[in-house]
Amino acid sequence: MAKEKILIVEDEKEIVKLLTYNFEKEGYQVLTASDGEAGLALAKSKRPQMIILDLMLPKVDGIEVCKQIRRDSQVPIIMLTAKKEETDRVLGLELGADDYVTKPFSVRELVARVKSLFRRSKEKAWETKLVQIGKLEVDLERYEVKLSGKLVELSSKEFTFLKILLSAQGKVLTRDQLLESVWGYEQASEIDTRTVDQHVARLRVKLGSEASRLATVKNIGYKFKLA
Repeated sequence: MAKEKILIVEDEKEIVKLLTYNFEKEGYQVLTASDGEAGLALAKSKRPQMIILDLMLPKVDGIEVCKQIRRDSQVPIIMLTAKKEETDRVLGLELGADDYVTKPFSVRELVARVKSLFRRSKEKAWETKLVQIGKLEVDLERYEVKLSGKLVELSSKEFTFLKILLSAQGKVLTRDQLLESVWGYEQASEIDTRTVDQHVARLRVKLGSEASRLATVKNIGYKFKLA
């Protein structure tokens, strides 16, 4: 299964080539843009889960790209900077960048930072009760689900069903596990496993363009794909 989507906004071709190779080797899906304008367009249309952003870019510089992204997204951002750009680096962090790496840098270190930031962002999402996956935003505290910013009407059982699948972090749950988790052990023994399939079918309709994330694992059960 493909991992998270990383957008690299960098105009130095050799760096892009090197990072793309290493991130793909780790299993990530990689998108690239060679200028700030194209980077902003991809960030908006493809909704990556991480952005590697160079400060010095053609058309729109990294500071402005970071500023515009932060207007409506909390996607993790790692800035690539030169040593002499300390003032811009500080400004980038103040505008909302999560980390920075100074050129020349160790690719191994950058990959490690990306993995660490992914872990922290997932932990933070569950702590704040707000989970964002693709075009979906799930507010675990308010029992609200939004798709591309629009509220999705779910029943309490459907929301619980979705929450349990999300909390499994991409692992497969059997129909029996889902029955027990959603309906409770005593009730589950009296309910047909087809009830799970019916809830999945209804959820897929309501999740629209993100319906394919709710995947069937033949003869076992279901899982929610996080990437």
